[in-house]
Amino acid sequence: LVVMFAGRNTRVWAYPAPCDLRKGFNGLGGLVEHALCRSVLGGDLFLFTNRRRNTAKMLYWDGTGMCIFHKKLAEGTFPKLWAREGIQPTGIELTTNELALFLEGCKLLETQKLSTEDKTQKWLAPQSRV
Repeated sequence: LVVMFAGRNTRVWAYPAPCDLRKGFNGLGGLVEHALCRSVLGGDLFLFTNRRRNTAKMLYWDGTGMCIFHKKLAEGTFPKLWAREGIQPTGIELTTNELALFLEGCKLLETQKLSTEDKTQKWLAPQSRV
């Protein structure tokens, strides 16, 4: 559902630690601005999970207002993204496809990036002939 609102070019940033999800618009927006050093009004989507990883919130500016999407799993947990190697304090970047997998509980996201890098530039570049 969220991926439908956020286009393929939307950048997704996951907060790199468990978060107190009692926070609302202002609290999560403050984490984006001060901890992730990003603009909450830039059109990026920001993902937060609680310590137990059974609840997630996403903060998104759609151009007309701030949106919070909230999901609580009936059973199981979301992947532990902060377990990945080389996590930066400025957030974990995900593709919208990885976000969809995250919301489905795909545990492979815990250890590796599943989406390949953007190949648009490679395909648009002129091919050299040998």
